Amino acid sequence: MVSPRPAVQALPAYRPGRNPADLAREIGVERAVKLASNEVAFPPLPAVVRAIAAAAAETNRYPDNGAVVLTAALAERYGVDPAQISTGCGAVTLCQELAQAYTEPGTSIAFAWRSFEMYPLLAQVAGARAIQVPLVPGREGGPADTHDLDGLLAAIDDTTRLVFVCNPNNPTGTAVRRAELKRFLDAVPATTLVVLDEAYREFVSDPDVPDGVELMRGRPNVAVLRTFSKAWGLAGLRVGYLIAEDPAVAEAVRKTHVPFSVSMLAQAAAVAALASEDEVRDRCAAVVAERARLTAALRERGLDVADSQANFVWLPLGEQAGSLAAGLEARAVITRPFAGEGVRVSIGAPEENDAFLAALDAVRGRQPDDAPLR
Repeated sequence: MVSPRPAVQALPAYRPGRNPADLAREIGVERAVKLASNEVAFPPLPAVVRAIAAAAAETNRYPDNGAVVLTAALAERYGVDPAQISTGCGAVTLCQELAQAYTEPGTSIAFAWRSFEMYPLLAQVAGARAIQVPLVPGREGGPADTHDLDGLLAAIDDTTRLVFVCNPNNPTGTAVRRAELKRFLDAVPATTLVVLDEAYREFVSDPDVPDGVELMRGRPNVAVLRTFSKAWGLAGLRVGYLIAEDPAVAEAVRKTHVPFSVSMLAQAAAVAALASEDEVRDRCAAVVAERARLTAALRERGLDVADSQANFVWLPLGEQAGSLAAGLEARAVITRPFAGEGVRVSIGAPEENDAFLAALDAVRGRQPDDAPLR
């Protein structure tokens, strides 16, 4: 019998958020609300739809493997050389390519925990050791929800090739501030690459949460990850990008790139999205306003919710996380539970957030179970 590598055999399968149509059929309701995958509730930008339609006529051809037009647009936007950029099939693919480019058995990858769930899996596949540094309370008396940069720095050793700093952090939504992140970056050994994973950067409203591209400049061992899946509304097309201060970092990632993994439609859509930045900013502002409204409503209900800088909120419920998420799902609202830790709730449209609050009240006994979802 042919068997995969033991490290691959031991990998848990990735579990995406449930399909709302499947849940609606299962429990016999007209519709279900999905607040599990941090998507934006807005439809694709009009310019994106037009670009996809135009590109569809050429899909008998391979896409531009170097994503030259998209790379040039990103280079102009961020004021960097195109050689400093690498594109990929979502930011998560770039994470995998970084692991392939920089780690091997006998090396290590360091990151906070809990954070983006792919980090330990990347280390496992690469045969590298995963160094997980526990989160710490971001405020006095609060739950552990924030990066411990001092602890992360202390955990780095001479085997550490990659450090991921997810800022804002997924799934807790908290963010580290400029001064502490600058101190951390200045102290990391030059032989260790720090990757600032900023998938949710566009939703940041705290001016003291830094733009990673600004901190990257002048630091050759720093790179920044961004994605079009969240704020730009291209989750279904899968486009991410890396910007590195040292072009050699981007070159190493490009060497591990699976050819043609960013499709023709995805590239056209991303270029069109960048040209619609004002509209994207307006949409992000609407998400931030809903985030504030939902956070206030949850706090009024006695829940300990930290200030989020992403397009989701985190409910630190500990052992109650699984049962609450199951109760919400039974009432046609899909969230993302992390067993024994908490529940992540994406910011949806106002009516979706209202449906979540009504279901939450029903689960917690604040209103009858048969109360209609608003």
